[in-house]
Amino acid sequence: MPVAEKKMDAPKKFTPYEPAAGEEYMNEKQLEHFRKILLGWKQELMEEVDRTVRHLQEEANNYADPADRATQEEGFNLELRTRDRERKLLKKINETLDNIDDDDYGFCEACGVEIGIRRLEARPTATLCVDCKTLAELKEKQLGG
Repeated sequence: MPVAEKKMDAPKKFTPYEPAAGEEYMNEKQLEHFRKILLGWKQELMEEVDRTVRHLQEEANNYADPADRATQEEGFNLELRTRDRERKLLKKINETLDNIDDDDYGFCEACGVEIGIRRLEARPTATLCVDCKTLAELKEKQLGG
Protein backbone atom coordinates (compact mmCIF):
# COMPACT_ATOMS: atom_id res chain seq x y z
CA MET A 1 0.00 0.00 0.00
CA PRO A 2 1.46 3.42 -0.88
CA VAL A 3 2.28 5.59 2.09
CA ALA A 4 -0.38 8.18 1.22
CA GLU A 5 -3.29 5.74 1.40
CA LYS A 6 -2.91 5.18 5.13
CA LYS A 7 -5.60 7.06 7.03
CA MET A 8 -4.52 8.69 10.27
CA ASP A 9 -7.44 8.29 12.64
CA ALA A 10 -7.10 8.62 16.36
CA PRO A 11 -4.54 6.17 17.71
CA LYS A 12 -5.81 2.71 18.60
CA LYS A 13 -2.94 1.68 20.92
CA PHE A 14 -4.14 2.65 24.38
CA THR A 15 -6.04 1.15 27.26
CA PRO A 16 -9.45 2.79 27.70
CA TYR A 17 -9.65 4.86 30.86
CA GLU A 18 -11.91 3.46 33.57
CA PRO A 19 -12.84 6.20 36.05
CA ALA A 20 -13.42 5.21 39.64
CA ALA A 21 -16.86 5.76 41.14
CA GLY A 22 -17.26 9.43 42.00
CA GLU A 23 -13.99 10.39 40.30
CA GLU A 24 -13.81 14.05 39.32
CA TYR A 25 -14.03 14.64 35.55
CA MET A 26 -10.72 15.72 33.95
CA ASN A 27 -8.62 15.22 37.05
CA GLU A 28 -4.83 14.85 36.75
CA LYS A 29 -5.00 11.11 35.98
CA GLN A 30 -7.47 11.69 33.16
CA LEU A 31 -5.51 14.62 31.76
CA GLU A 32 -2.33 12.51 31.81
CA HIS A 33 -4.21 9.68 30.01
CA PHE A 34 -5.17 12.04 27.19
CA ARG A 35 -1.73 13.67 27.12
CA LYS A 36 -0.22 10.21 26.51
CA ILE A 37 -2.75 9.42 23.77
CA LEU A 38 -2.06 12.73 22.02
CA LEU A 39 1.72 12.42 22.30
CA GLY A 40 1.55 8.88 20.89
CA TRP A 41 -0.62 10.06 18.00
CA LYS A 42 1.75 12.94 17.35
CA GLN A 43 4.70 10.51 17.26
CA GLU A 44 2.85 8.28 14.76
CA LEU A 45 2.22 11.26 12.50
CA MET A 46 5.83 12.43 12.69
CA GLU A 47 7.04 8.93 11.76
CA GLU A 48 4.64 8.96 8.81
CA VAL A 49 6.11 12.27 7.63
CA ASP A 50 9.62 10.78 7.80
CA ARG A 51 8.49 7.74 5.80
CA THR A 52 6.97 10.00 3.14
CA VAL A 53 10.16 12.02 2.76
CA ARG A 54 12.18 8.82 2.36
CA HIS A 55 9.62 7.42 -0.09
CA LEU A 56 9.63 10.56 -2.23
CA GLN A 57 13.43 10.58 -2.32
CA GLU A 58 13.72 6.87 -3.13
CA GLU A 59 10.95 6.78 -5.74
CA ALA A 60 11.85 9.97 -7.61
CA ASN A 61 12.54 8.53 -11.07
CA ASN A 62 12.71 10.56 -14.24
CA TYR A 63 10.52 8.41 -16.46
CA ALA A 64 10.83 8.88 -20.21
CA ASP A 65 7.24 7.78 -20.79
CA PRO A 66 4.79 10.65 -20.09
CA ALA A 67 2.14 8.23 -18.76
CA ASP A 68 4.59 6.75 -16.24
CA ARG A 69 5.72 10.23 -15.21
CA ALA A 70 2.11 11.37 -14.80
CA THR A 71 1.29 8.31 -12.67
CA GLN A 72 4.30 8.98 -10.44
CA GLU A 73 3.42 12.68 -10.10
CA GLU A 74 -0.18 11.85 -9.20
CA GLY A 75 1.06 9.46 -6.51
CA PHE A 76 3.38 12.13 -5.13
CA ASN A 77 0.56 14.71 -5.17
CA LEU A 78 -1.69 12.34 -3.22
CA GLU A 79 1.04 11.80 -0.63
CA LEU A 80 1.64 15.54 -0.30
CA ARG A 81 -2.08 16.26 0.16
CA THR A 82 -2.22 13.61 2.86
CA ARG A 83 0.82 15.13 4.58
CA ASP A 84 -0.85 18.55 4.44
CA ARG A 85 -3.92 17.15 6.23
CA GLU A 86 -1.61 15.55 8.78
CA ARG A 87 0.25 18.85 9.23
CA LYS A 88 -3.08 20.48 10.11
CA LEU A 89 -3.85 17.60 12.47
CA LEU A 90 -0.45 18.02 14.16
CA LYS A 91 -1.30 21.69 14.72
CA LYS A 92 -4.62 20.67 16.29
CA ILE A 93 -2.88 18.06 18.49
CA ASN A 94 -0.42 20.72 19.70
CA GLU A 95 -3.30 23.10 20.47
CA THR A 96 -5.05 20.32 22.39
CA LEU A 97 -1.89 19.58 24.38
CA ASP A 98 -1.73 23.30 25.23
CA ASN A 99 -5.37 23.11 26.42
CA ILE A 100 -4.47 20.16 28.66
CA ASP A 101 -1.53 22.12 30.08
CA ASP A 102 -3.88 25.06 30.74
CA ASP A 103 -6.51 22.80 32.43
CA ASP A 104 -8.90 23.75 29.64
CA TYR A 105 -9.65 20.32 28.16
CA GLY A 106 -12.64 18.03 27.97
CA PHE A 107 -15.42 20.61 28.03
CA CYS A 108 -17.51 21.75 25.07
CA GLU A 109 -16.40 25.11 23.66
CA ALA A 110 -19.99 25.93 22.70
CA CYS A 111 -22.05 24.98 25.76
CA GLY A 112 -19.54 24.07 28.46
CA VAL A 113 -20.75 20.54 29.23
CA GLU A 114 -18.41 17.58 29.61
CA ILE A 115 -17.46 16.14 26.21
CA GLY A 116 -17.01 12.72 27.78
CA ILE A 117 -14.12 10.31 28.16
CA ARG A 118 -15.25 7.86 25.46
CA ARG A 119 -15.80 10.60 22.87
CA LEU A 120 -12.39 12.08 23.67
CA GLU A 121 -10.76 8.66 23.38
CA ALA A 122 -12.35 8.29 19.94
CA ARG A 123 -11.41 11.86 18.91
CA PRO A 124 -8.89 13.32 21.40
CA THR A 125 -8.92 16.72 19.66
CA ALA A 126 -12.70 17.11 19.95
CA THR A 127 -13.77 20.53 21.19
CA LEU A 128 -17.54 20.08 21.00
CA CYS A 129 -19.90 17.69 22.77
CA VAL A 130 -21.90 15.30 20.58
CA ASP A 131 -25.01 17.51 20.63
CA CYS A 132 -23.18 20.71 19.64
CA LYS A 133 -21.17 18.87 16.97
CA THR A 134 -24.37 17.41 15.50
CA LEU A 135 -25.97 20.85 15.51
CA ALA A 136 -22.90 22.39 13.82
CA GLU A 137 -22.95 19.70 11.12
CA LEU A 138 -26.67 20.27 10.49
CA LYS A 139 -26.11 24.02 10.16
CA GLU A 140 -23.22 23.40 7.78
CA LYS A 141 -25.41 21.16 5.60
CA GLN A 142 -28.18 23.76 5.52
CA LEU A 143 -25.76 26.48 4.49
CA GLY A 144 -24.28 24.22 1.84
CA GLY A 145 -20.81 24.40 3.38
